[in-house]
Amino acid sequence: MDSSLLTEKGESYSKALGNRQVQMIAIGGAIGVGLFLGAGGKLHQVGPSLVLSYALCGIAAYFVMRALGELVLHQPTSGSFVTYARKFIGPWAGFVSGWMYWVNWAMTGIAEITAVAIYVHKWLPDVPQWITALVALGVLIVVNLLSVKLFGELEFWFSVVKVLAIVVFLVTAAGLVLTSADIGGTTAGVHNLTAHNGFFPAGIGIALMTLQAVIFAYSAIEVVGIAAGETKDARKVLPKAINGVVWRIGVFYVGSVLLLAMLLPWPFYNGGESPFVTVFSRLGIPGIGDVMNAVVLTAALSSCNSGLYSTGRILRALADKGEAPKFVGRMSSRHVPYGGILFTSGAYVLGVVLNYLVPKDAFDIAIAIASLGVITTWATLIFCQLRLRQAALRGELERPSYRMPWAPYSGWATLGFLALVVVLMGFSDGAEKIAFYSIPVLVVVLAVGWRIVGKRQRQEVR
Repeated sequence: MDSSLLTEKGESYSKALGNRQVQMIAIGGAIGVGLFLGAGGKLHQVGPSLVLSYALCGIAAYFVMRALGELVLHQPTSGSFVTYARKFIGPWAGFVSGWMYWVNWAMTGIAEITAVAIYVHKWLPDVPQWITALVALGVLIVVNLLSVKLFGELEFWFSVVKVLAIVVFLVTAAGLVLTSADIGGTTAGVHNLTAHNGFFPAGIGIALMTLQAVIFAYSAIEVVGIAAGETKDARKVLPKAINGVVWRIGVFYVGSVLLLAMLLPWPFYNGGESPFVTVFSRLGIPGIGDVMNAVVLTAALSSCNSGLYSTGRILRALADKGEAPKFVGRMSSRHVPYGGILFTSGAYVLGVVLNYLVPKDAFDIAIAIASLGVITTWATLIFCQLRLRQAALRGELERPSYRMPWAPYSGWATLGFLALVVVLMGFSDGAEKIAFYSIPVLVVVLAVGWRIVGKRQRQEVR
């Protein structure tokens, strides 16, 4: 075991994740329900211009991943950005970023559980959605509690299914577009990008409002950094995994949305069904719509799986510093932080309840609030990289060879873009506005929490 990986006090994770699993965890984090379900509603809302939103957020995601790569190669740890925030910004930043990341995954879990219920409802319309969600959650909790190796193996196969499906879709869709195929009475082709009230049918302003939802779609790309503490040969494996995420963002996300916009006129899509299911169902091939529905169901389960994994590790990093209840820091004999996993599971159960009470609103509100956590995490990683670079220039440490390109300008530009996304949320008329006005509430809660934690820590020092 590489002793340099045991950088956290009390960190005792098993190095059970190999190169094969880390590579697929990285891919799995980059393909989620934000694309498989959320893209349908947003295409219906803003039309083909959604492609630009995915491209812009993809550029930001690229710089975030490169910043994460530099930080991970400097110090591989399962504490990830919480550890980096403490080191390069201050103790309060570790507290805030850790809990905002938890908020992200708590809300994401609600969205994913709702997505699972929507997908299964296609096959079992008479079964209440909350029952489906509860069963799925129970299975994933058991998987995460048993061992990290089982988690890695399950996530590996989840990701294999998703990647194969995306590749099949990209190849099939490209063929349909090039041959101007008939899809349920409409002709596929480049003309669909502009033929129906133009590329910006709802206007440029409304198109920009989708940036928040697209940021959510890219969430979980940072899970590969959290996996660093349980990765064999992290300094060798992780750069390859991170580079893989970067190019897959361009191919899988931007490419998929571009092809979706060319396959069907944008009004054909809707938020109640995966756009991939919409396309394949209209092809008229028996059973193909059901196959794609099974794939997007896998994507939702995969995201929940990643959420339980990552928040368990982040909460333990907080508990080790006395910044979270002691229970969430407990480890099992299998080296699994079961306290944090069960704590997050409690929030997911709340998602089941919300799915029972307000199933139509739960998804949109959850992803809007979750995106605040994503933005906080991304901004933390960028700012920590800027601080790392400054420390290196002062001669306090040595930067790894894997570095953030065009620093510091790329970092400041990315921070500016993330700030713009938050501001735009305030001009929305939908769930984004609810999330925007929740910011002061989150600030107050975190400030009070840090004040209590800080007071306790000072008393312990005395």
